[in-house]
Amino acid sequence: MTPAPSSASGALEAAQAALAAEHAAAYGYGVIGARTAAARSAEAREAYGGHLSRRDALARTVRELGGSPRPAEAAYALPFEVRGPADAERLAAEIEDRVAGAYSDLVRAADGRLRREAADALSAAAVRAARWRGGGVAFPGLTERGERARTS
Repeated sequence: MTPAPSSASGALEAAQAALAAEHAAAYGYGVIGARTAAARSAEAREAYGGHLSRRDALARTVRELGGSPRPAEAAYALPFEVRGPADAERLAAEIEDRVAGAYSDLVRAADGRLRREAADALSAAAVRAARWRGGGVAFPGLTERGERARTS
């Protein structure tokens, strides 16, 4: 029988996944910033800065948990072509949903300070997604999982 992973290794794996989501979010916001409407450019810059800060904090967390932070990819595939402001807003909402999903996994895997930080990041991503989308979802961070379950 294979032993269950320790909570520390589960937290490390979830932190690495959240770090990867933050790398992808930073990349995506580069595209969003170039295509967003002028009225929302400050919001895009603020979100970009927030993702960079959380990325840096997660890199420190991964090291504290005994891991080596995964580096960012050179580029990321976008889920659709971003041609203008409406596409940029849709991409921002999708990015925030994905980030919220990664942080919901970290909330489940972590405890103490790290769990609180992950819950704060989940909440922040959900608020940003709602702002970009123009409305929220019932369970932020679980939307993508629910859609996968319906299509499986």
